[in-house]
Order: sequence, then C-alpha cells, then structure tokens
Amino acid sequence: MNDIDVVIPTLRRPDNLTRALRSVFGQDRAADLIARIVVVDNSPEGSAAPVVEALRTACPVALTYMHEPNPGVATARNTGLAASDSSLVAFLDDDEEAPSGWLGHLRTAHLKLGSAVTFGPVRGVAAAAHPDVRAYLDRFFSREGAAATQLTDIAYGCGNSMMTRAVALAGLEPFDTRSDLTGGEDDRLFAKLRSEGARFGWAADAWVYEHAPPHRARVGYALKRAFCYGQSPSQTCVRGGEWARLALTMTIGAGQAMVYGAVAAILLLAGRRGGVATFTDRSVRGLGKVLWPFKIRLYGLAASPVPTLATTATARAPRLVSI
Repeated sequence: MNDIDVVIPTLRRPDNLTRALRSVFGQDRAADLIARIVVVDNSPEGSAAPVVEALRTACPVALTYMHEPNPGVATARNTGLAASDSSLVAFLDDDEEAPSGWLGHLRTAHLKLGSAVTFGPVRGVAAAAHPDVRAYLDRFFSREGAAATQLTDIAYGCGNSMMTRAVALAGLEPFDTRSDLTGGEDDRLFAKLRSEGARFGWAADAWVYEHAPPHRARVGYALKRAFCYGQSPSQTCVRGGEWARLALTMTIGAGQAMVYGAVAAILLLAGRRGGVATFTDRSVRGLGKVLWPFKIRLYGLAASPVPTLATTATARAPRLVSI
C-alpha cells in the first residue's frame, strides 16, 4: 500500500510535536500504510529541527523535515504538500495525538465512502484549564459528529482529516495564503470543493486527542477563536457574492449575540461560571457573523511569543531534509 503521506505543521511546540510524531510512529501497520511523514516547521528560526533529528531513529518510515520560515497556517500546509506525493494525504496538527488504530480507520472510511475529504472525531484535553471551565474548554477543543461512519454535509477543520490529492488538493497552493494569520484556510478550500460537488465523509472510529497548551486553555483564547468561527459563514457569503444570504446570516448572528448574551449575563449573576462560558461562546459566534470584516490574528507570528522583526527579515526559502 504505502499510499498515505502524513503532514504535520508545527510552530514552537516541541513537546507537543514529540507526542504527535510518536503517536504516528506507533500506528498499526505504519510501515504498510505510510509512505512519508512530513513535518513543516513554521518558525523562522527552525526550532523543530532538533526534535525531528532526535526522533529519526524511532521512525518506521521516511521522515521529511521542511523549514517554512514564513509564518502562516496556509503556507505551512502548502509547503507540506509540496514535499509529499502520495495519493492520500492525512493532516495531523502538532497538538493532536493519535491512538494506534487512527490512520487505518481513517483510510478505511475514506476509501469506503469515496469522499474527497474525510474527517475524524477529536477529543479535547484542556488539562491546564481552571476547574470551573474545564468541561467547556474540553468541549471547545473537541469535534463531535455522527456515531457511525457515513457521508456528511458538514466540513470540519483540517486537523485529523484525510484528502484525496487529485480531487481535493489540486494546484500548487490549494490552501489560500490570505488566511495565513487569521485561519479559515480550510473553510475556503472546503467551500470551493463543495461548489464543485465534492463529497465529505465522517470516520467515526478515527478519533484523536487534542491537547490544549496552557496559553490556549483559557476562556479568552477560546472566545477569540469562537468569534473567528462565527465569521466564517458570512465571509463565505461575501466570497461567493451571495449578498441576500449574507444579510440573513448577519441578522441571525445579531439575534444569537443578543439572546445568548442575555443568557450568559443571567448565569453570571447566578454564579454559574461554566454556563457563562458556554453561552458567551455562542453569543460571540453570533457577533462574528455580524462583524465579519474584522480580523483577529490567531496563527503564525501572532500566536507565538517570538520572533522579532529581525528574524522575520532573515527568513529564507523552505528547506527540505529527508531522513
């Protein structure tokens, strides 16, 4: 077989990357399924190189390190695709950890359904969260779907997904680099695929953990992401020139912002902190539908403690190292 390339973009999370890579190394029949693992290091200073080097002897398949010094989630994914050539591409984020049966289940479902893109469940783990909001944040970082493997009308995020290269990933840059620092590059790709009649699948058994690092295991961070998630439907309408649908989406969003915001205020007065977070999340998503032109940067340089302008200025072209 060996018809899968696993692409893992990473940005300054060495411990998470180590965990993610070891989980891919430990996949059932890894040597039979995987042609190559591609790690895309999106830090200008190339901070993931020592991690990949330290783990290379444990890798049961070909391992490629790509240094993409221009920070951006879409650019990183495109760089990973350029370093791979298998017919199937599985994306795993660096904060995800895959049980041993993950890739086999994902591939089986993908081929059975004949989908262009197949998504799997995600179980959020916000271990550093405050106990009052831990349940909310665990849910926030999770992805839930149908109990059974099936075709779906829902397009989820790129992490824990499998795509058929020829159908879903055509061209040199299938991920729109205009979304580099704000995210939404997968939304744009999936909206395009949907307009072309592509099919999406759900692999109920192909679940992974998503470990939220301490700086993300906070309600403030989750609400910023929720706002961006809320913006996506409106932005999709704008890109498609669907102005009537945009007006309806914004109207619905305004109603959600007001109603859920009121519920959050009531729960706040009642001292129910977990419920406040849940309904504030829903209110903020509604607000995002209304304030769709505003940009909140969550990825790339905006989400990392460094680099300085000097390191950005000295960024170089992607570097490939096959191990």
